[in-house]
Amino acid sequence: MSGTPHTSTTLQPAKMKKDESFLGKLGGTLVRKKKSKEVSDLQEEGKNAINAPMLPTGTDIHPEDTLLEENAERIMLDPTSRENLKFKDLLKVLIDWINSELEEERIIVKDLEEDCYDGQVLQKLFEKLSGRKLNVAEVTQSEIGQKQKLQTVLEAVNEMLRPHGWTIEWSVDSIHSKNLVAIVYLLVALAMHFQAPIRLPEHVSVKMVVVRKREGTLQTALVTKELTSTTEMMLGRFERDAFDTLLDHAPDKLNVVKTSLITFVNKHLNKLNLEVTELESQFADGVYLVLLMGLLEDYFVPLYNFFLTPESFEQKVHNVAFAFELMQDGGLKKPKARPEDVVNLNLKSTLRVLYNLFTNYKNSD
Repeated sequence: MSGTPHTSTTLQPAKMKKDESFLGKLGGTLVRKKKSKEVSDLQEEGKNAINAPMLPTGTDIHPEDTLLEENAERIMLDPTSRENLKFKDLLKVLIDWINSELEEERIIVKDLEEDCYDGQVLQKLFEKLSGRKLNVAEVTQSEIGQKQKLQTVLEAVNEMLRPHGWTIEWSVDSIHSKNLVAIVYLLVALAMHFQAPIRLPEHVSVKMVVVRKREGTLQTALVTKELTSTTEMMLGRFERDAFDTLLDHAPDKLNVVKTSLITFVNKHLNKLNLEVTELESQFADGVYLVLLMGLLEDYFVPLYNFFLTPESFEQKVHNVAFAFELMQDGGLKKPKARPEDVVNLNLKSTLRVLYNLFTNYKNSD
């Protein structure tokens, strides 16, 4: 995610033509003729840009997209990428995540471009994730007010993300102009930084149409942008902790930790005639985690709250996520691990969860 994405570029000039017949009908003053000629030339730029051979069929370049100063450029999402199933899946995951985080605010996001551009949703999301209250107006209708809010929100976001190696792929103007790719880059960065309990689809890339003006000529290019890589690489940006060190450099000590954790969980699970021998696999469906929380907090967990014999990935994730809720209800901090990682037999994630329980309940009977 950080670093420079793979980029492939092909340039194709689109030459302007003068529409003399159009100008000939205009008449009037020289000023009016000059303005009309400029309008005509801009229309030709737009027409040629749309008809440029390298552009995918259906690329929609609006008239304002061709009003470029010399050496200026505009960037648009290629229409074919909008229909990419993995990209659509990424959008859905992000929307569902935002709605889950902002449920108490009674905010419902349906479209990232239309709902995020004014800064309101991004402000609420950042405040919820970071626990910080930003000094911004609650409701802003004017464009100036919206951009001021975005400026405050993005300054806070960038200040938080830059030290962790994130490349800033968004700006006030790109977000406010409803640049979907910039909005997605921002949301992916927030989701990964705060280790959101979601699974982002891997290897999602989109193509961007770039229109530039060079020496009075419109040039078009296709640029590939990588939005997500592998889960392992995306998670790898976080600071390494003791379990990373144990796994990489001290496997003998790791076995001591695992033995201590197994002893701890069995001390409680044995009350239900259950026993654990493999940490990474036996907690992966969430059942033992839920039961363990009930034992540690001394209450019975109703069976209708979780799947006692989960069969699908989703049911297992539900169980682990429910166990995480019980942990938070018991006064523990929200686990840094994601439910999906525990279900996928990620040893470090499982160890982190169990070690957190061990340090809080090691003296419980």
